[in-house]
Parts: sequence; structure tokens; C-alpha cells
Amino acid sequence: MRSLIMAAAISLAFTLFLTPVFLRLFRKWGWGQVIRTPEAIENPSHEAKRGTPTMGGVIFILGTLVGYFTGVFVGGGVPSVSALLLIWVMIGFGAVGFIDDYMKVRSQRSLGLSGWRKIIGQLLVMVPFGIVALNFPNRSGQTPASGAVSLFRDIPWLNLFVFGLIGGWILYLVWISVIGVATSNSVNLTDGLDGLAAGAGILVVTSYGLIAFRQFQQSCVGESIEKAAIGGCYEVRDPLDLAVIAAAFAASLIGFLWWNAPKAKVFMGDVGSMSIGGVITALAILTRTELLLFVIAGVFVLSSGSVILQRAYFKITRGKRLFLMSPFHHHLEMRGWSEVTIVVRLWIIAGLLAVSAVGLFYVEWLTRVS
Repeated sequence: MRSLIMAAAISLAFTLFLTPVFLRLFRKWGWGQVIRTPEAIENPSHEAKRGTPTMGGVIFILGTLVGYFTGVFVGGGVPSVSALLLIWVMIGFGAVGFIDDYMKVRSQRSLGLSGWRKIIGQLLVMVPFGIVALNFPNRSGQTPASGAVSLFRDIPWLNLFVFGLIGGWILYLVWISVIGVATSNSVNLTDGLDGLAAGAGILVVTSYGLIAFRQFQQSCVGESIEKAAIGGCYEVRDPLDLAVIAAAFAASLIGFLWWNAPKAKVFMGDVGSMSIGGVITALAILTRTELLLFVIAGVFVLSSGSVILQRAYFKITRGKRLFLMSPFHHHLEMRGWSEVTIVVRLWIIAGLLAVSAVGLFYVEWLTRVS
């Protein structure tokens, strides 16, 4: 518990008080936001955002690292394999986003990495993650991830390795890669209004932190088994460490949101949105709640889903639009909603979905122990 509080406090202080220092550096380096011409035409208010310091995701990534490692070492522990895997995805996805952002800033055009190059970069992160996550068992034989699809815990009849070793590995790597690519790109699509992705990310990651902490309290490993009711314990490796790093990341985002809230003094850029997606992906896989991701991160699903529906409807109807503009939050802008109204109401929806997901997680536990 001391590590968790320490990690969150340091990460919060880092982004809250040091962001202005980073902003001076970003301005010096010319890291200003590039606005697409069509976006500026359809949403004139976005033109005013041109030149605002971007790539702010670097700040909360660093804040998370400083907070987590300080909290762990002060608490007398060492980083776990699960936490290191999460850090790998956070930095890896952030690096893909950083390259995309840097290309845009350097050329002063909205064209960075192509879609397929982003996906290739994300796969180069997810495949090593998946391989390592099915190795390094602890004393109880638990690996960071499992070869089964999960909801509140592993679903036994959805074990991907039932198709054999080679088939199982292929299906497993495809499955986690789809989760990673879809989640990171969904967060990236949501990052279109000041504070929207950051605020929703705080709610989602905090919820996963609560889930991981609950799994620690009801762990099937060690002394905690005495606290766990029969049939209700969780076979998750390093749940406390996952809760610590989730707390550090959420706190780092809170400090960043102080400067990112409307009217934003800094944008997170793709480096930030993709790292948020990476953290959420890793938490879903490592806490073995992959399918629950669709509920807990429902606001991000809404953004990507609206884009998919828009494109499908456009092709089917040969030119007609389902929404005035996608993702969905831009549709609301075109309907005349103010930016602050859209952001706050989507935060409320994100909070309701996150609370619902955590509630479902707890109710599932109750059904097993009652």
C-alpha cells in the first residue's frame, strides 16, 4: 500500500509541477500542433489550436516511470515481470506515436506514419510482449498472461491452445495484437477535444487499478489465499504491482489534465494517446479481463465504432453520411454542442461505464462465494 500511495503522489507531482518546464522546451524545439486543413474548415475553432505545444504524452510517460520506480524501491520491493511488460507496451506504443508526431511537426503537415506503418510498429511491440507474457512463471506456476480468452477471469472453454501448440500460439498472438491495435487506435481517435482522452483515460486506468487491487486481496497465491473465499480467488501474477503502476499512470494523467483541460496549454499527441491505449491493453491482458475492456473503455469503443460505421455507411449508400463528422464527438460539435459540454458529458459516460464494469467484476466474485 505504501508503494501505491508513493507512486501515485510522485507521478502526480511530476506532471502537475514540471509540465510548464517541459512546455518551454517544447516551444524551443518547435513542437507545435499541426491542424489538418479539412478539420480547420469544418471546425473553425480548431484553427485556434494550431501551434499549441504537442507531444505532451512524453511528460506523463516520464511521470509514470519516475513515480512507479520510486514507489517500488521505497516500498522495499523490486519491479515485477508484469509491471515491466506494461512499461514495455506503454513506451513501445508511445514510441510509435512519437515518430508519427515528430514527422508531422518536422514537415508541418498532418501526414505522419501511414496507417499500416503504425500497425506494423504496434505489432513489433505486441508480439514480444505476448511471448514474454506466457513465460516467467512464479512459484505457483502463474505466468503474467494466459492462453485463454478472459472476461472477469479466464474462460476455460475459450483456451486458444486447444488447437495445439503452434495453432495456439498463432491465435494467441493474433488475439492480443488485435486488442492492442484496436485499443490504441481507439484512444487516438478519441483524442480530438481538449481533455477528452486524458479524462476518460484516468477513469479507465483507475478502474483497472481497483480491479488489480481486488485481485491482490483475493489472490490464489501465498498468504492471501486465507482471505479468499473458496472458488473466488484470482490466478493473476503480480496484481499488486499492476495496481501500483496503474495508480502511477492515472495520477500522472491527472497532473497532465490540469494543463490539458479546456482551453489546453498542451496536447498529448499520438505519443500520449497511443501510450494510454498501450497501458489499457496491458492491464486488460495481465488482469485477465480482456472482454471486460469493451465495457470499461466504452467511450473509446464509441469513437472507433462511429468511424467504422461512418465508413461502412458511406460505402453502402455510395456517398451518404451517417454522422455529420466522425468520430462521434466531432458529430456533436457539428450539431452545435460546445467543446466543454461534449468533454464533460463524455467523461460522465466514461465514468458510468467504468463503474458498471467494476460493479460487474465484483458481482461475478459474489456469485462464486455465495
